[in-house]
Amino acid sequence: MRQEAAASIVVTEEDALRQCKEPPCRRQDEAPTLEASPSSSSSEEENSDAMPPPPSPYAAFLRREGEPAPAAATGEELLLVPPLNFAMVDHGVYRSGFPDVSNLPFLESLRLRSVLCLCPEPYPEANLEFLRAHGIRLFQFGIDGSKEPFVSIPEDRIREALKVILDVRNHPVLIHCKRGKHRTGCVVGCLRKLQRWCLTSIFDEYQRFAATKTRVSDLRFMELFDISSIKHLPASFTC
Repeated sequence: MRQEAAASIVVTEEDALRQCKEPPCRRQDEAPTLEASPSSSSSEEENSDAMPPPPSPYAAFLRREGEPAPAAATGEELLLVPPLNFAMVDHGVYRSGFPDVSNLPFLESLRLRSVLCLCPEPYPEANLEFLRAHGIRLFQFGIDGSKEPFVSIPEDRIREALKVILDVRNHPVLIHCKRGKHRTGCVVGCLRKLQRWCLTSIFDEYQRFAATKTRVSDLRFMELFDISSIKHLPASFTC
């Protein structure tokens, strides 16, 4: 398996909010709606999925995945480094790849109430300590990260994950898998169906994060996912 270095870019909350307010896609019968865009892209293959709080202004900072983040910026301003593929999905809802210890100060700035992890592996102790210290609740719905053609997406777990996301008492919430591509992309795609996005826009958002690793099975799952049994969106969600 070939792996390449990926870059993560520090973004300001103001930038993230501005991106979300731009009308990047159309629904089938209404005006443009909110769509999040990734803060970075990765060409690494995804083996499994994983996590990301209003902060002080961030300085723009580029680093390669795996490199340590500096403790402070010039002028003693702390650099907050978001996890791989971090982006805002909607008000109080974020998505990303699995955060490492260098991302924890950034997550702290988001003031999260909960983290929704889609990886089946035991959660790292360092991350658990961070969650406990900040009173953040962990929801874990393990979905196997195996690759096509042996992909099996458990619909019941996707529904349970959506219930967590739709409950505003859990906001702000971070959805993550390992790379923030496939499993996270499927959950967000099903959320977009609840928001009445057209399939073209749902697929476009998924592919912007998955890039060359787009899975036909994921696209088929989102297309066939039945939202009729799920309650209506809370008023806080952008429709």
